[in-house]
Amino acid sequence: MPIDAAKALAAEPRTGEITWDHKDVQLYHLGVGAGIPATDPDELRYTLESRLHVLPSFATVAGAGKPGVTGGLSMPGIEVDLARVLHGGQSLVIHRPIPATGTATATNRIAAVYDKGKAAVLVLRTEVGDADGPLWTNDAQIFIRGEGGWGGDRGPSARLDPPAGEPDRVLERHVREDQALLYRLSGDWNPLHADPEFAKVAGFERPILHGLCTYGITLKAVVDALLGGDVTRVRSCATRFAGVVYPGETLRIRMWHTPESTRVAVSAVERDDAPVLADTIVEHT
Repeated sequence: MPIDAAKALAAEPRTGEITWDHKDVQLYHLGVGAGIPATDPDELRYTLESRLHVLPSFATVAGAGKPGVTGGLSMPGIEVDLARVLHGGQSLVIHRPIPATGTATATNRIAAVYDKGKAAVLVLRTEVGDADGPLWTNDAQIFIRGEGGWGGDRGPSARLDPPAGEPDRVLERHVREDQALLYRLSGDWNPLHADPEFAKVAGFERPILHGLCTYGITLKAVVDALLGGDVTRVRSCATRFAGVVYPGETLRIRMWHTPESTRVAVSAVERDDAPVLADTIVEHT
């Protein structure tokens, strides 16, 4: 069997140094749609090095995105076809604000392996810290079609009850035709997001946007619309990837806001509000 759950869970964590600087941060921000309008003072906080603050979701690509989803598939006990792989969900906990330039130690391991029957789910955990202590903890839920059915633990349900009432804010964000090509320069080189032939083999009509790009676009919208543009207020952000986004589409971002957290639902406008992100919660001060 391609997945050996016991071997994957018992494997020694992989530890390595990651580095980033302001250029990496600026490139990531552009990849999630920052800089429009280019001279807007609120946008210059994402694009101009003299004013730069770091969107917390940059943690998902810091150090060129290592290990990333594809890196997790090279862990002991894991041998799968990349065309069967989808990013199922992401959770990020921020322990303190991310500096615009940094060197840190990243420790990566498979934290869980779940048997969903017709698929397997791997939880790839990345814990990052520097000389001053922990910076962030990232959990990527990796969904592998056709690899379940061995009788293992099904794991917890990621589904939440729908938010009550009408949203407090509704925003729309256009995804550029070249958005995936720009975003992948931050380190996710999966050909699913660029190669039409590979996308067809994977079952899609054309390349799709990275789920983590939608995740970053969404977190930026919450920060800008509800948190006064203050990235340091974000404590965590968790989501389930409920559907795909094609470059060129428009995202509709619905927000239900409280002083401690914001529930978010994201859909694709041009496909009758097809769900894109679900069960999304941003915790903040």
